[in-house]
Amino acid sequence: MAKTLCAVFLLIASTIHDCDGNLHFASYYEDSMVLQKSPEKAVLWGYGPEGEQVTVFLLGPIKQKTSPVTVTNGIWKVTLDPVEAGGPYNVTAAVQNSTATLTDVLFGDVWLCGGQSNMLFEVSQMFNASKELHDADKYPHVRKLMVALNRSDNELIDLIGVDLLWSMSTKNLSEFSAVCWLFGRYMYDILKYPVGLVESCWGGTPIEAWSSSRALQRCGLEQTGTNHYENNSVMWNSMIHPLLNMTIKGAIWYQGEANTDYHRDKYNCSFPAMIDDWRMAFHLGSGGQTAIDFPFGFVQLSTNQKGSLDDGFPDIRWHQTADFGFVPNPRMKRTFMAVALDLPDAKSPYGT
Repeated sequence: MAKTLCAVFLLIASTIHDCDGNLHFASYYEDSMVLQKSPEKAVLWGYGPEGEQVTVFLLGPIKQKTSPVTVTNGIWKVTLDPVEAGGPYNVTAAVQNSTATLTDVLFGDVWLCGGQSNMLFEVSQMFNASKELHDADKYPHVRKLMVALNRSDNELIDLIGVDLLWSMSTKNLSEFSAVCWLFGRYMYDILKYPVGLVESCWGGTPIEAWSSSRALQRCGLEQTGTNHYENNSVMWNSMIHPLLNMTIKGAIWYQGEANTDYHRDKYNCSFPAMIDDWRMAFHLGSGGQTAIDFPFGFVQLSTNQKGSLDDGFPDIRWHQTADFGFVPNPRMKRTFMAVALDLPDAKSPYGT
């Protein structure tokens, strides 16, 4: 399986749409971003003139200079030596007669936040949104990136678009995922070093859309859905696969409602299979820097309708644990769950 995935990376690299011959970083490497701190090594990549030698320089609390790498099929990729949490840094990629520089870069833990509308739910919609937005000034080292909503029938090497470039906590926070933000803020309060949050989610989407064909085949799910949200792998292709080269610390996930009436009985397979596949893909894409068993957290589905006799939500809650009723378990190692069974909000205008 690992050899097959590597072959896919090489195939896609040869058909990349964003290679214009100029030196620049990939779409999600921007000023004010967070790169993964030690003990992992941060991976940087981008585009450049074919055959040119690219060297990356790190300037800040410490200095680094990478060995030159050759631009192949329009793409270059380097791995930094481990960098402790902190910053700020300037990161410069250089070829003969051209440079590209990222400024105000921090090193910390990078977390991916995925799912459907539960994860998409914005900070501005929270109970205490005004206070949360006011207090955001206290968290300049919690940085965030929002992936644009796009689908693709084929795996892409880079994002089609970014809705919110890397930014400090106060900028455009009202539009950012509430769950993702609260998780990152909590982690910063505990760890006291930078946290990078990457929001990549889409409302109303089933897990099949976020899973690769490899993961779906393991569960006998090879048929395309009846609408564009249910088409297999269309968000994996465009909103997850392009991120694989980036070193991350872990991921959190809030999804399941869309599967209460779509392949519900397969969720006990499709959810752990997706987790396994993401872990393998991020590990390989980052050249082994993202842990093969990186921590994966998710939110248990809350109750939906008082007095309901429908089995959809209870079944998905059970399947979220691969039918063990708890995590971590032998099928879902290194996972953690936020229990929400008893936290419905019947008065919410957004539903529970």
